[in-house]
Amino acid sequence: MAYASRIINHSKKLKDVSTLLRRENAATIRYYSNTNRAPLNREDTFNSRLGYPPLERISICSTSTLPVSIIFSTTRSNLSSAMGRPIFGKEFSCLMQSARGFSSGSDLPPHQEIGMPSLSPTMTEGNIARWLKKEGDKVAPGEVLCEVETDKATVEMECMEEGYLAKIVKAEGSKEIQVGEVIAITVEDEEDIGKFKDYTPSSTADAAPTKAEPTPAPPKEEKVKQPSSPPEPKASKPSTPPTGDRVFASPLARKLAEDNNVPLSDIEGTGPEGRIVKADIDEYLASSGKGATAKPSKSTDSKAPALDYVDIPHSQIRKVTASRLAFSKQTIPHYYLTVDTCVDKLMALRSQLNSFKEASGGKRISVNDLVVKAAALALRKVPQCNSSWTDDYIRQFKNVNINVAVQTENGLYVPVVKDADRKGLSTIGEEVRLLAQKAKENSLKPEDYEGGTFTVSNLGGPFGIKQFCAVVNPPQAAILAVGSAEKRVVPGNGPDQFNFASYMPVTLSCDHRVVDGAIGAEWLKAFKGYIENPKSMLL
Repeated sequence: MAYASRIINHSKKLKDVSTLLRRENAATIRYYSNTNRAPLNREDTFNSRLGYPPLERISICSTSTLPVSIIFSTTRSNLSSAMGRPIFGKEFSCLMQSARGFSSGSDLPPHQEIGMPSLSPTMTEGNIARWLKKEGDKVAPGEVLCEVETDKATVEMECMEEGYLAKIVKAEGSKEIQVGEVIAITVEDEEDIGKFKDYTPSSTADAAPTKAEPTPAPPKEEKVKQPSSPPEPKASKPSTPPTGDRVFASPLARKLAEDNNVPLSDIEGTGPEGRIVKADIDEYLASSGKGATAKPSKSTDSKAPALDYVDIPHSQIRKVTASRLAFSKQTIPHYYLTVDTCVDKLMALRSQLNSFKEASGGKRISVNDLVVKAAALALRKVPQCNSSWTDDYIRQFKNVNINVAVQTENGLYVPVVKDADRKGLSTIGEEVRLLAQKAKENSLKPEDYEGGTFTVSNLGGPFGIKQFCAVVNPPQAAILAVGSAEKRVVPGNGPDQFNFASYMPVTLSCDHRVVDGAIGAEWLKAFKGYIENPKSMLL
């Protein structure tokens, strides 16, 4: 009879199976998504968030796989729970997804904290460029919530669940928001929007105490000022240094004494072990009246006309460019190889191809398109240059993806032409034009600039730069710098004969950890062969 009674009691609780499953689903997302909280085990998660004892979760323990799809713009991640254990796919790359929150009191209903996602491999912080939804607006899966300025481009961030935007935590224009920091709150019911008017995310509340920790600093200042404030101890201090005629003073005190013609032997030090410090020199000058004569000279020097300047805030792309290139020059052992390539046949072939393109209404082929194609084919011939350095091994790529440097008003972008060795000149030209336009409009997506294995930077055609050395774009092992073509006089067959030819200098910057000098020279030889015999690229 008791057994039958227990079955009846549990059968009544099965009515709430759908609610329990939905809450377990949300708790699992919170458990693996919210990086600002300490990890909990599954028992603690459900006991603290749901409030159900173990006996009331019999139906949950027997459930099968629960799929959850998390989407932020171009990043998709899958999280499932099978037989009560989480399983992550290989493509789980988004560091911060929205997390379901449950109120600790009756005033806050279930809500969802949307965090700043990681939209590129190198992204650690982002800026809110523009909110496309307002507080109180209804949102649906796939709708764009806001535009996030990442370290590479401005990316649209999409909503993942249906609901209402209750609170915008980070306003439009907010900068340097760390990945995982809460930027907005959504709720399921429209009536719950007003309850989050003064809501403060727990992540920001947790961060407040950490900023109040630097209070122990004042004692350090008191220790420094204490010796110089009372003048009385000076009479007893000179007895400490029993070192004869030698005077101990700090370098700054010596320099100040020399500038003001003050003999150090006349000053009694108040520093450690009777050492003369800057405060002793200042007090001596003030007491002897020399300070009054010394300061006017400094004031006359400061009357020089002030510089007129404007402080320009760092953009996100400028910060990343600075940090990555500084990292490259500090950690990558660069070396440079330069060669002159005759481009007469290349220019003749280009004019022929462009005449065909114009007749058919197509776009013209640029010299840079031919350079990208030649670089891709040379990488296929010398794959050691199509590699990347790691601490444990050198990774050699089978795909030949060429990044092309594009300068815009916002900064330097390097969109990628993937599998350039397998594409024709027309396709390469169209992709480069499209990517350059998207870079100028600041609308590149992560797949437009990620996955490059080699970079080409051309300052010759657009700017007439004769020759330059580029900085290796990590984690790549080489970058090609292309200069401008110029006509030169070259010797002819006879002693008194000469000819004219156009030469274009190119410089290959290499990571010596990956590419030895002979390998770099072999790649340049292959590249030069394709440039000087361009018809071989069409075979």
